[in-house]
Amino acid sequence: MTKKQIAVLGAGSWGTALAMVLADNGEDVLIWGNHQAITDEINQSHKNAHYLPEIELPKSISATLSLEEAISKAEMVVIAIPTSAMRTVCKQLNETLTGEPKLLVHVSKGIEPETNLRMSEVIASEIDSAKRTGIVVLSGPSHAEEVALRHPTTLCASSKDLALAEKVQDVFINNNLRVYTNEDVVGAEIGGALKNIIALGAGISDGLGYGDNAKAALMTRGMAEITRLGVAAGSDPQTFYGLTGIGDLIVTCTSVHSRNWRAGNMLGKGKSLDEVLESMGMVVEGVRTAKAVNGWAEKLNIDMPISKAIYEVLFAGKDPGEAVDMLMGRKKKVEKEKF
Repeated sequence: MTKKQIAVLGAGSWGTALAMVLADNGEDVLIWGNHQAITDEINQSHKNAHYLPEIELPKSISATLSLEEAISKAEMVVIAIPTSAMRTVCKQLNETLTGEPKLLVHVSKGIEPETNLRMSEVIASEIDSAKRTGIVVLSGPSHAEEVALRHPTTLCASSKDLALAEKVQDVFINNNLRVYTNEDVVGAEIGGALKNIIALGAGISDGLGYGDNAKAALMTRGMAEITRLGVAAGSDPQTFYGLTGIGDLIVTCTSVHSRNWRAGNMLGKGKSLDEVLESMGMVVEGVRTAKAVNGWAEKLNIDMPISKAIYEVLFAGKDPGEAVDMLMGRKKKVEKEKF
C-alpha cells in the first residue's frame, strides 16, 4: 500500500492521538501547531507532555509551526482544533492551499454561536470548493488519552459522499481503532456537539452529590433533546442511536477523562465558570456550544429544558441546585416522542 502524506492541524491531545493512529498505519504525518515548545518537544523528545503525559510518540511523527509546510505535500488534511479557532484557521488554510485539492477531515465538536453553523458548514464557508475534494466528519465515543494508549476505540466517518467516508475509514482503521461510515453528516455533528452540554450537566449532578439515578435520567432525557434539535435540523433520528449519538454521550458523561464532565463537576461543587475555565487549562467545548444551542433552540421553537438550565447556570448565574429543582418541578409529560 502506498504511504500517504497527511497533515494534522492541531497539536492538542486529540490531534496528537490521531497522528499516532496514522503513524501506526504507516502514513507520513506532519502536525501543525502554534506553540514552539510543543512542536520542539514532538520533534526532539517524541512527546507532547502537556496534553498526553507519559505517552511516547512514534518517531515518524514530526511537527511544524508553518502551515504552508504542513499542507504543501499532504493529500489529506485532518483539522483537530478548538471550534473557536475554526473560522480563523480555515481562512488561513484557504489562503495557503495550492495545487491539487485536498480531502479535509474534521474532528472538532461544536456549534458556532454567532451563526448556529456546524463545523463542516464553517469549513465550507471559508475554504473554496475548488481547493477541497470534500469534507468528512470523524467522530464518536473517544478520549484522546485512551486512543494514545491504543485501547480499543470505535469512530464513524460521515460524509454525504460515502466514497469519501470510506477513504477516511481505510486510512484510520486498524486493530485498535475500528471505523464505520455514515452519510448523515448533520446527525453526526449535532450529536458530537450537543453531548458536551449534557456532559456538563452530568458533571454538575455528580458535583452536587446526586447518584446514578439522576445521571441516568439526565443522559436519557438529554438524548431526547439532542434528537429533537437534530431532527429539526434535518438529521436522521436513527443516527442518535449510534456511535456519534448515544455512544459519544455515554463516554463523555461518565468518564473523568471528559473535560466537560470535569468542568461541570467543579460547577456543581460551587466554583464559578471563570474559576473552572482558568483551572482547566484546556478548551471546554460544551460551554461555547451551550451558548449557541440556547439561541438556536429558541429560534426553532424547540423545547430543550436541560440544555436551557445548563445555559442559565453557565451564563445567568443560576444556582446548580435550583436548576435541578426547576427541572424536577416541570409539569407532567408523556415520555414517548415522535420524530
